[in-house]
Amino acid sequence: MKNNLQGKFIVLDGPDGCGKSTQTNLLTDWITAQRIEVVNFRDPGTTVIGEAIRHILLDPANEAMDTPTELLLYMAARAQLWTERILPALNQQKCILLDRWLSSTCAYQGYAGGIGIEKVIDLAQHCLDRLWPDITIILDVDLKASTARLRETPDRMEQKGDDYHQKVRDGFLKLAGMNDKIEVVDATADIKTVHNNIVEIIKNCL
Repeated sequence: MKNNLQGKFIVLDGPDGCGKSTQTNLLTDWITAQRIEVVNFRDPGTTVIGEAIRHILLDPANEAMDTPTELLLYMAARAQLWTERILPALNQQKCILLDRWLSSTCAYQGYAGGIGIEKVIDLAQHCLDRLWPDITIILDVDLKASTARLRETPDRMEQKGDDYHQKVRDGFLKLAGMNDKIEVVDATADIKTVHNNIVEIIKNCL
């Protein structure tokens, strides 16, 4: 797998509460075991500018923020992350493992927020040098399972209602049907099974 993983861009994405953090840690360990240098980033975040934008986006005090503003802030943080961190790491042939990417904005602001997946992608074409990773893995969970996994003090995005979060899940699944570089994993299974399924997808796709 070494030659297949070097310089690759992998994203784990999905609804809030899908288990991305746990699976990112497990996948990092697995990639490292293949003797590949892997770097982990989060979107939005990682850079100084991105973390400042993340705080604005997720702060419950900013409840007046509308969906177009969300969209533009997420895209701004993403553009900075690409230029400052992702592109240099790819040029060094490191394996990039990223928590969220454009797929999230398609599902949240595009589908659930009503802007439209196609409009989000069109905006991204003007903001990003590269829209899609080598592979995006969506960790799919139903609303009941995702709600049970959320933190006790939800952030601004997590505080949005059940109808919104159901649409987020639907948006991820719709996007997966539109893009052959997106795979879906049932994240309601036990942690080890989900990890093994992710590894198999990466082996098959890369």
